[in-house]
Amino acid sequence: MNKILDTKNVELFLYINSHHNSFWDQVMYLLSSTNIWIPLYIYIIFIFYKIYKSKSWICITTGIIMITLSDQISTYFKYLTKVLRPSHEIYLKNIVHLSKAGPGGLYGYVSSHASNFFTFTLFLTILLPKKYNGLKVALFICSILVSYSRIYNGVHYPMDVLRGILLGATIGTVFGLILRHNKYLNSKPTIQ
Repeated sequence: MNKILDTKNVELFLYINSHHNSFWDQVMYLLSSTNIWIPLYIYIIFIFYKIYKSKSWICITTGIIMITLSDQISTYFKYLTKVLRPSHEIYLKNIVHLSKAGPGGLYGYVSSHASNFFTFTLFLTILLPKKYNGLKVALFICSILVSYSRIYNGVHYPMDVLRGILLGATIGTVFGLILRHNKYLNSKPTIQ
């Protein structure tokens, strides 16, 4: 068996994926969908504008670049490692519980959802002032739930998700620290 797919990884996946019901099936499907998060992204753009006014484009552009980088690196790992998603693994195919989104792409290591959400969350945690600590906590909770939903929905093993979290946390931290120490951006912030 592939080192990435050790027995404990598969066992934990099967345990999480097997505990489902119709209510949580809907919730986990929604958490993994893209459109449900659009209002949050609009709200974050509003916050950036409120804090940085005409300089908010720096945060927004950096955020777009950062998420794109996170997504591309996680996709690169999928094709580099070629670890099948559990939903495509021949010996698991008939026992995996899938959401209505289906089995996903062929490869799953690392989780792009986990990587992208943790990139976004760490970036905002570093960049936003203390006034937004409640939002930061909410973002961490959402990131954990989205990551968990990928296992629940049958498209990622726990290690796919964990490595996605680590990748995203690294990218978000690096970009957050770069922007936090950007002299042009921080010359006169309008923090309210």
